[in-house]
Amino acid sequence: MLVIVVAAFFWVSAGLKKEPHERKQYMQKSALLGLLLCFIILALTGRLSWILAALSVSVAFVLRFMPVVLRYAPQLQRLWALWRNNQGGFSGEAQGRPVSKGAITVEEAYKVLGVSASATRQEIIDAHRKLILKNHPDRGGSSYLAAQINQAKDILLKK
Repeated sequence: MLVIVVAAFFWVSAGLKKEPHERKQYMQKSALLGLLLCFIILALTGRLSWILAALSVSVAFVLRFMPVVLRYAPQLQRLWALWRNNQGGFSGEAQGRPVSKGAITVEEAYKVLGVSASATRQEIIDAHRKLILKNHPDRGGSSYLAAQINQAKDILLKK
């Protein structure tokens, strides 16, 4: 064990002597290599099973109770929705969606709500209610879609 600690010390000190742009990549590779080495040692000594069991129970616990925690921490709700929907960023462009440039057209509003141009006021309200229940951010939906649905309803009801 002492040999591993001494080798790690010299490995890290060699990385600190590198240029800053090389150092980051060197340290990341070193950390992954060290983690892999730890897993190999734990697997060979038979101590890996309880660590994996504890890790999987922890992940399951966190995933199961995250919605309950988010109810009391609203600032984390957006991050949870992004992770859950497998979205990669905070801006619309980073998520592969167009960023809204303003009001949508009447034709786009009909398409968003999925109603025909001859839809009555009640049909528009019912279509909005149905879509917003599925896509509301408080229920794990997208805030972008909820905003588009609300904007479409407003445009069609004012028309």
